[in-house]
Amino acid sequence: MEPQKRRKVGRPKLPKGEAKGRIVPVRFTAQDLKQMEAAARAGKLTLSDWIRGKCRANAVQDAV
Repeated sequence: MEPQKRRKVGRPKLPKGEAKGRIVPVRFTAQDLKQMEAAARAGKLTLSDWIRGKCRANAVQDAV
């Protein structure tokens, strides 16, 4: 009998090209983080989505 293959732990990998992209480490002060979390909650967004949206909006504004 062949030994059973072990299942990997965690979420399966996404197909190529479907991953969100690179992770960019950033540090925020406690006060900045509190303000961003409050703004994200008010907009009913995750903190990551809120930050991503603000970065995109600023990138477009800066490009003009």
